[in-house]
Amino acid sequence: MISRKSRLGLLRDHDFRQLFVADTISQIGTQVTTIALPLVAILTLHATPFEVGLLVTCEFIAFLLVGLPAGAWVDRMRRRNVLIAGDLGRAVALCSVPLAWWAGVLAMPQLYAVALVTGVLTVFFDVAYQSYLPHLVGRDHLVEGNAKLAAVQSVNQIGGPAAAGLLVQALTAPFSIAVDAISFLGSALFVRRIRKREELPPPSPDRHLGREVLEGLRFVLGNRLLRAIALTTSTSNLSGNIAFTMVMVLLAGELRLPAGAIGLLFSCGAVGGLAGALSARRIAQRFGQGPTIWLSLTVTSPFALVAPLAQRGWMMVVVAVGMAIGWWGNVIYNITQVSFRQGLTPERLLGRMNATMRFLVWGTIPIGSFVGGVLGQTLGVRPTLWIGFGGACLAFLPALLSPLRTMRELPVAPPSTVEQESVPVS
Repeated sequence: MISRKSRLGLLRDHDFRQLFVADTISQIGTQVTTIALPLVAILTLHATPFEVGLLVTCEFIAFLLVGLPAGAWVDRMRRRNVLIAGDLGRAVALCSVPLAWWAGVLAMPQLYAVALVTGVLTVFFDVAYQSYLPHLVGRDHLVEGNAKLAAVQSVNQIGGPAAAGLLVQALTAPFSIAVDAISFLGSALFVRRIRKREELPPPSPDRHLGREVLEGLRFVLGNRLLRAIALTTSTSNLSGNIAFTMVMVLLAGELRLPAGAIGLLFSCGAVGGLAGALSARRIAQRFGQGPTIWLSLTVTSPFALVAPLAQRGWMMVVVAVGMAIGWWGNVIYNITQVSFRQGLTPERLLGRMNATMRFLVWGTIPIGSFVGGVLGQTLGVRPTLWIGFGGACLAFLPALLSPLRTMRELPVAPPSTVEQESVPVS
């Protein structure tokens, strides 16, 4: 019989528990905005497919604009403070949407600006978040920590979209975004309760932003395994977002599904994400870390091809099942490859490694969203879905053609390197 203590694991640690609760609260609100923001554009402002694509582009373009220097800046700061500032800034930006709608002045340019500001703050938050976790839990517990955080994200993805759809129907899309703003305030409160503090990294007399950015680039691109992961993830994100940009247009615009039904569809798909979070550790142990990275996408990505066939009625059940299987594979992939990246990287380079990877793999998201908007406007919504999801089925190839193909155990940073290069803990 498994003891309660062993089941709780890292949740017995006060600081990880605060991060866990903060992430839980924030993710609930984020799921609301994932549904509500495009619905504000589609239903309230009657946006075209191109305008919807441009809105998603604005949300993720920050990874191209500030993705690389963000890592160097985060490595110079206390990561806990970066997390709090990111939460508070996003709360303020999102609050402007319901206020402008109530005043009768809401327009697409404001939505673009809100998406851009929240995107920039998310870049800093995400880089600091992934760089802070090894400091909180230690490198031996990274897979468990990432799996628990992915599990709560998946749970929120199950209940969040359905709740978001009902909120949109009850409160209208603009006021539903206020829920996300409140969630970020709650997240900041719990992050502030974390006790383990980092010392400010000692300033180097010859430090230079450009050289620090290049050091992060060289570390990622010079490592064959990290390079393969970057190529695989960026290809998946590029292709997937060509399609995903048009999914909401298909459901809300062409099929005229109510917001509650759209939220329920995403919730059903997210069940697969929870299954992935719960099974990632066992699957990596069974097949090995390297094979798990490429197999998880190879087996599950083709199930997304049911989305272009979506119609009202029983076909929506098939789409939901396909989405669930696809999310299952994506979560297993993400937990395995993110844990490997964190364990491989010396402490002083964590911010720059994560920022470089975000630049390379999330930087393709605004490109894909913009291309999806253009293709949706010119070719139509369903042809764009076929192109996007078809390309995502090939994303596994860089990982398959690398040494990851057969590596059951992936390398980690030597303990001596970690100790010598880590930031002192107060």
